Amino acid sequence: MAKPWTWEEDGYTIIRSHARTGPGCHNNCGVLMYLKDGKLEKIEGDPDNPYNQGRLCSRCLAYKEVLYNPERLKSPMLRVGERGENKWKPISWDEAYDFIEEKWRKIMDEYGPKALAFFQGTGRDVNGYTCRLPFALGSGNYTCGFLSGMACYAPRQLALALGVGNPTVVDSSQFFPDRFDNPNYKVPEYMIIWGTNPENSNPDGNLGYWIVEVMKRGTKVITIDPRVTWWAGRSEHFLQIRPGTDAALALGLANIIIQEGLYDKEFVDKWGYGFEDYAERCKEYPVEKVAEICGVDADDIIAVARAYANAERACIHSGLPFDQIQEGLHASIAVRNLFGLTGDIEKPGTQVIGKYPFGITQTWRSGWGFDLLSDEQKATRLGNPVFLGLTAMSEPTAITNAMLTGEPHPIKGVFMQTNNPIACMGADADKVYKALSNTELNVIVDLFMSPTAVAVGDIVLPASTFGERHGLVGHQPYFLGPLTQAVDPVGDTKSDQQILIDLGRRFNKEAYPWETDVEMYESLTAEQGIDYHDLKNQNWKYTDFEYNRHEKGLLRPDGEPGFDTASGLFEFTTSVLEMYGVDPLPFYKEPPESPVSTPELYEKYPLVLTTGTRVPGLFHSEHRNVPSLRRVHSDPITEIHTDVAKEHGIKDGDWIWIENHLGKCKQKAKLTNGIRRDVVSSAHGWWFPEKDALDGFHGVFESNINNLIGDNPGSTGFGNSYKASLCKIYKVEGGE
Repeated sequence: MAKPWTWEEDGYTIIRSHARTGPGCHNNCGVLMYLKDGKLEKIEGDPDNPYNQGRLCSRCLAYKEVLYNPERLKSPMLRVGERGENKWKPISWDEAYDFIEEKWRKIMDEYGPKALAFFQGTGRDVNGYTCRLPFALGSGNYTCGFLSGMACYAPRQLALALGVGNPTVVDSSQFFPDRFDNPNYKVPEYMIIWGTNPENSNPDGNLGYWIVEVMKRGTKVITIDPRVTWWAGRSEHFLQIRPGTDAALALGLANIIIQEGLYDKEFVDKWGYGFEDYAERCKEYPVEKVAEICGVDADDIIAVARAYANAERACIHSGLPFDQIQEGLHASIAVRNLFGLTGDIEKPGTQVIGKYPFGITQTWRSGWGFDLLSDEQKATRLGNPVFLGLTAMSEPTAITNAMLTGEPHPIKGVFMQTNNPIACMGADADKVYKALSNTELNVIVDLFMSPTAVAVGDIVLPASTFGERHGLVGHQPYFLGPLTQAVDPVGDTKSDQQILIDLGRRFNKEAYPWETDVEMYESLTAEQGIDYHDLKNQNWKYTDFEYNRHEKGLLRPDGEPGFDTASGLFEFTTSVLEMYGVDPLPFYKEPPESPVSTPELYEKYPLVLTTGTRVPGLFHSEHRNVPSLRRVHSDPITEIHTDVAKEHGIKDGDWIWIENHLGKCKQKAKLTNGIRRDVVSSAHGWWFPEKDALDGFHGVFESNINNLIGDNPGSTGFGNSYKASLCKIYKVEGGE
């Protein structure tokens, strides 16, 4: 039986909780925090927690270094010099809120609420909370940072929502508290790991060790990646494709499966919508054509298609390459259709639909508070009409452009929470810097003074870390649990959620009836018949899970069998896109800059640039100032094939320039044979806390790979080519 939420042991007070955020993370791992005299001494994984079963990553193990980091923001800071001069004075929370309220009201009086834009970052559990503040103020301009094309998870999520009804996850027994011992669970026969490195990234509620565990129990792995990852070395099949060609490969695999009659005809006939049109589209991708596009052997593609289709149980764990190409939505549809084609959905060891637990996070993800906006206010949202029709968010690039041009209306005030866009997510980093320099007020909420705060911040509010606050864990579609405060907040910090409540109540108390974040959690859980404080004692609460829910009427609101889609079926042809006049079928489009689409540019820049590879210990632009983690990753790294490096006179450890027609940056070369010869892979999110703030805002542009990435979303507004562009490399000379 699990222990209570707190107890005494060996001179420690132990607090059981979850490690959500900040600092950043995509997971909710169970932790035990060991305290002496009210101070955190150490943190360990909770072996009784079914989610992570005692495992922790290096970021979590280094949490004490974050919590007590001398560079932590400890009070609100108001800029007293010019932007970029890094001159600040500490102020009280009341002074900070008074300042923000006065400025926002002035902007709204002059331009209307639409002139305020609100940006959340990735990782922290603000996703479902930040959006309520702009909606309560009457602004619809809320989105995920300056992430061009919403090119992180959103295209994949939307593709699944439109075609299946909800996002799906590979089944690694995570829906059961007894995990692999559950009698209803069966491991996949095959798992395709496509464009992700779960060992390092543990992305989107799929921990890497889960895949190791199913491999121990017999699962065979297929890896698709330009790099030879740990998984590739343990795979039955490995396709080392050219970055940006994933959609072509998905359609080519589907064509083989259909032409050879390997698809699940019973599932397709009973539960499929638009299969005939989809099959015709797949004919446009014969294996020889796909092999040429992707740069892999046709026989290897055929072998992968047959292994996947012939498996009794198979699943696909896909990653960012499906989001981070220009037509990310349609690329995600291409891979979604594969598991419908083989009927590998809602069965043990296949692709399982992840409905969020107890209805709580499901509400947040659909735009919590969106109904607070009038139709007129909704019409002021900025972005591609298709994008706006399919999400409660506004389109990041449209907001950035409005900040620069004032068209179709000006953006004068910006609120950024858990966001460091100049260093990290913003394609064309200089464009983001110029856009944020063109506002009247930039409010930033963070743990540390980031390069973005130094460069363009006007007021910075200090956020608490996960051990300093209470919270509600519902981000993953498996369980509900609490964050339990273990220590007093450092300085005068507040939780992200409390900051939102405090600001919201100054403008709209009807939308914010709670005075504290705990009152809000109590209210949200009470709506589902759950007592928040009982949840703290229990620590995690799983739903009763069943397979084959589409056959039992457990997915649709009307209780009828089928999927929660417009047709009630698995949509091979996406009917909602057809309503918007968008191609409802998946297709492949060359990246906007590639050896094929821009041959003249390719002559000048003969290498394919990919970026965004995750490394253990760092989360995007965070953790650069955490000593133990920085020792492991002291420099920004670009991986180059050994032969190509020799051709350029580059040795392992040399500093090199990576350059294209948009810009350049410098990183340290790492030579490897584990990457395609025509590809270089560059680190993202780099800045240098050890550099003076006035030295280029901690050197934020110096090694910033986004200097080379264009801000060009796809035709629907979803997707941008972060993963596939062109570049050249050359050695940094002594004077540089």
